[in-house]
Amino acid sequence: MTWFDIGAIEDIPQRGARCVATPRGKIGVFRTHDDRIFAIEDHCPHRGGPLSQGIVHGAAVTCPLHNWVISLETGKALGADEGSVKTIPVRVEDGRIALALGEALLAAE
Repeated sequence: MTWFDIGAIEDIPQRGARCVATPRGKIGVFRTHDDRIFAIEDHCPHRGGPLSQGIVHGAAVTCPLHNWVISLETGKALGADEGSVKTIPVRVEDGRIALALGEALLAAE
């Protein structure tokens, strides 16, 4: 697996996110209140809203457009909504966040 450093954990506020542009699309990287880091495709399965601009609560994010709630752990829509986004492998070492972009992007083809 090829890992790409995207920055320090402190670059993302607790209950916040940032967007990382890749050649195959945008990825939202999220930090929970307890400092867990998740990465998912940065578009809601409903209407493509930017999930990285949504509200992070627990291990989920609420889309800013139509309030769909997406699990950061599984990428699946929660509640009565149906749909999902791809999750991206993440690791944190020495306060730095790395994403496994190579395999994740190849799997998206």
